[in-house]
Amino acid sequence: MIELQHTAKTHDESRQGEALDMLPTGKSTGRKLYIESYGCQMNFSDSEIVASILLDNGFETTKDYKEADVVFINTCSIRENAEQRVRNRLKEFESAKAKNPGMVVGVLGCMAERLKSKFLEEEKLVDVVVGPDAYRDLPNLIEKVDDGSKAVNVLLSREETYADISPVRLNSNGISAFISIMRGCDNMCSFCVVPFTRGRERSRDCYSVVKEAQHLFNAGYREVTLLGQNVDSYKYKKTVTEGETPEPTVNFAQLLAMVAEVSPELRVRFSTSHPKDITDEVLHTMARYENICKYIHLPVQSGSSRVLELMNRTYDREWYMDRVNAIRRIIPTCGISTDVITGFCTETEDEHQETLSMMEYVKYDFAYMFAYSERPGTLAAKRYDDDVPEEVKKRRLTEVVNKQQEHSLYRLQNFVGEVQKVLIEGFSKRSDQDYCGRNDQNTMVVFPVDERFKPGQYVHVLAERCTSATLIGRIVE
Repeated sequence: MIELQHTAKTHDESRQGEALDMLPTGKSTGRKLYIESYGCQMNFSDSEIVASILLDNGFETTKDYKEADVVFINTCSIRENAEQRVRNRLKEFESAKAKNPGMVVGVLGCMAERLKSKFLEEEKLVDVVVGPDAYRDLPNLIEKVDDGSKAVNVLLSREETYADISPVRLNSNGISAFISIMRGCDNMCSFCVVPFTRGRERSRDCYSVVKEAQHLFNAGYREVTLLGQNVDSYKYKKTVTEGETPEPTVNFAQLLAMVAEVSPELRVRFSTSHPKDITDEVLHTMARYENICKYIHLPVQSGSSRVLELMNRTYDREWYMDRVNAIRRIIPTCGISTDVITGFCTETEDEHQETLSMMEYVKYDFAYMFAYSERPGTLAAKRYDDDVPEEVKKRRLTEVVNKQQEHSLYRLQNFVGEVQKVLIEGFSKRSDQDYCGRNDQNTMVVFPVDERFKPGQYVHVLAERCTSATLIGRIVE
């Protein structure tokens, strides 16, 4: 199971998952695939697409990279720490390859796109490098490596959405699944490499999204998370041939409603929203459907309008606060989480205090928090000096983390004494005597096992107490 954390997070957010054993769907080649993912939800979703493509070409998956014939690591370029972890992991794979010279080692995803041939030529750690829009080419690239060549394809596409590929659900609990609704990003935030590694924004066919959600529900899944770098800018318009009547454009609010209508028993979540694009229409749609979870991840990055302008976020402090006010007005029970960057270029102490005051204003349920790390190739790296000393960045990060821990506890304490609707996801990490699942606001809830209920079912849990990250309670009628 891929565990996505919902508590206060500091500056290393990378997560790692391994493929489950699975039989090939095409004619078996007898070859085994191991795939490991780091970073955001989109990377895990992409790994499921890669697995689907290779299973169709006769591969099986394995949980042990030492017995694999093809080893892939799906990478993240958002943080320097994540890149270093990938390099360290590749060195471990190199040791395994020394014992199995026929093993193919490859890098997928954002690091592959950003570093391209460096992996092949300078570091010589891998045989194949594949960007996020070239996964259909993997069988051909593996064949080139088998013939003794190195292989690379990092071409970006303006059309690829993988809409026709049914992802293989790796590490699945059989209850929750990701559905990618769009790829790429058109927001040129100055600190971010995503527009360069994932290309221009394009939205997936809304009908294929609904079809995938229906398929998952029929297979027993009870929660889907719609994924995009900026889901609020989702926009799909069917291409029509001459003589056909044009169809209206489908926006994100309308897509949300379409997925929610698959079944009232299917919970719908989404990530990530952008403050400049989230509309009242989306909020009213969330309020209208009981099965659309009342939770929004709304990255603020900074509470200072001047720093936000340097970040090219295209909104200011007042705009962000207006969007928070709209959420509180239209969906009073909505949970809100965020991203915060401390020590961005030229950030002053007063501007750091503005971030802390924004946190006080919103009182986020949880947050992902980072000290600024300059990424090569970004607009910030080209335009601005990374001039905030590391010790200042870290001290400001500590203050932000401490503030968020206060607010996370405050939000959880407000749930104590209330009944939460929870989708049982499985056993608690600490004990098979307890179940765990999340409430509408994405908070983890732990409660004793009741033999009348199984994972995948909804229960009502009275929250009796809390830690700084978890509600603890018992099932009530």
